[in-house]
Amino acid sequence: MATVNVDRMSLKDLIDLEAKVQKAIAVARDRERAEVKQALATMAEKRGFSVNELFGGRGRGKSSAAKYVNPDNRAETWTGRGRKPNWLVAKLKKGAKITDFAI
Repeated sequence: MATVNVDRMSLKDLIDLEAKVQKAIAVARDRERAEVKQALATMAEKRGFSVNELFGGRGRGKSSAAKYVNPDNRAETWTGRGRKPNWLVAKLKKGAKITDFAI
């Protein structure tokens, strides 16, 4: 590997070098991640498992169907999972029941 004498480089050259190093680090990180994923998948398959089985693959990107809707704005929905949305919390505080918003 060639040695770079950074003490003699101009500020512009150092900034350019820094950008190249950051890009190279990102590419190397992605490559390493892909290699580790492949190694884990191979190891799991040899033992009769999938990676999702072992690590609780919830399936990123899958969304649950909406179960509740804001009657004032039908674009605002909630699946019933996670934190209640502000519109629902406000209506419940005013005495509404959650079943009033069921789809």
